[in-house]
Amino acid sequence: MTSASRSYIGRFAPSPTGPLHLGSLLTALGSWLLARHHGGKWLIRIEDLDPPREAAGAADAQLRTLAAFGLVSDLPVIRQSQRSEHYRERLEYLLAKGAAFFCRCSRSELASHGGIHHHCFPAREQRPAAIRLHVPDEEVIWEDQLQGALRQNVAAEVGDFVLKRADGYWAYQFAVVVDDADQGVTDIVRGMDLLDSTPRQILLHRALGLSPPRYLHLPLLLDDHGHKFSKSSGAPPLDPDEPLTALRSAWRLLGQEPSALHTADSVDQTLHCAMTHFQIQRLPRTSRHIG
Repeated sequence: MTSASRSYIGRFAPSPTGPLHLGSLLTALGSWLLARHHGGKWLIRIEDLDPPREAAGAADAQLRTLAAFGLVSDLPVIRQSQRSEHYRERLEYLLAKGAAFFCRCSRSELASHGGIHHHCFPAREQRPAAIRLHVPDEEVIWEDQLQGALRQNVAAEVGDFVLKRADGYWAYQFAVVVDDADQGVTDIVRGMDLLDSTPRQILLHRALGLSPPRYLHLPLLLDDHGHKFSKSSGAPPLDPDEPLTALRSAWRLLGQEPSALHTADSVDQTLHCAMTHFQIQRLPRTSRHIG
């Protein structure tokens, strides 16, 4: 079954490293609008794979903020931290078919090859092992729903990439593919900063015998210095007590007609107007500045 033959299921998957900001809302609203436009479901997933980077209470705060903006998952929210057994089963499948392998290469060893893994160095000691995917030396070609035709030779540019880290944590690239498959996600709408992850995730879908979803990468929101608008660049958190101003800003930054929301004076009315007047062809392809 191809993704084109299934009902539309989209998702928004924040990492709980801090509060959501306008850039987060841009992606969340964009993915929600596309799901609603196609008459599909919209899901929320918490990508809490890396406890050292997680901010205490951030996941629950993010969910409360999204709810204040009227963005609520159509199915129960799942958290990656509770899904290790699912990842383990898929990893064992890849190991059994020879598509994945144990690797004890150190960062310093890989640095001598530009950080790209093509073969393992002889292990001088019994270091903890990571698990990597055998990456074929061929181009991955895909059609982004907004950015157009794209291609990358993952073997040449990335190499054999990690599925499970040597410290025991699951790698983002692997977990997200397993989660999207298990949730039946057909369409992934996210920021351009994750565009480079797409060919790796397509390879993983293929290795697992799965049909890749469709992808649409929205342009990034930039600050006054041309950097990605983010918590690390000083982006202020969304105010759940004042959702309308931020919703209108996100709507405008998605290239939509600002006047379509002028008569809405509540979150519900704003989202209803947004669904009614949303036009895919107006989505911008290039980054927008916050100003």
